[in-house]
Amino acid sequence: MEQLLKIAFSELGTEEIVGDQHNPEVLKYAKDTKITGVTTDEIAWCSTFVNWVAWKAGLQMSGKANARSWLTVGTKVAVPEPGDVVVYWRDSPQSWKGHVGFFLGFSIDKKRIYTLGGNQGNRVSVSAYRVDNVLSYQRLGQSKQVAAPDPVLKRGNSGPAVVALQDALKLLAINVGTSDGDYGKKLKME
Repeated sequence: MEQLLKIAFSELGTEEIVGDQHNPEVLKYAKDTKITGVTTDEIAWCSTFVNWVAWKAGLQMSGKANARSWLTVGTKVAVPEPGDVVVYWRDSPQSWKGHVGFFLGFSIDKKRIYTLGGNQGNRVSVSAYRVDNVLSYQRLGQSKQVAAPDPVLKRGNSGPAVVALQDALKLLAINVGTSDGDYGKKLKME
């Protein structure tokens, strides 16, 4: 998820243009991901931004402009990690309306979630949302099939191959902690 967060953070400050003009950067999110119907930066674009970041990171996408489309993408997790997708309800839990962004962490009192997302105050920003409004946390997998690394990994190995293994195990609901690239205490597969 480190790559995903780097991509998302690099877009901080991208914002709508007030008036008849539209920010080409915001429109790029839809164009690059082939999401149709986005011709203005005046519409809700939170899901389009999340799709674009996931696409750039080589992860699963919803391919849709609505926030709740993320409820069926990836694997639902109970304990989110930075970079997981967080889906919120708006108006009511039964409404079709929502918001989506990337989980960064909880406030000290655990009542708010810091979320990196698009269309937050009409820009890409970090904002705090109420925990009570969460519908789901989703962990994204690779957009293409993940293959076992070669050579076989062992305790003491480190690097990108270990990160890939840790991410794959988490998608199988195996708790290996943060994907830190260190085949250590948490990753006991021998």
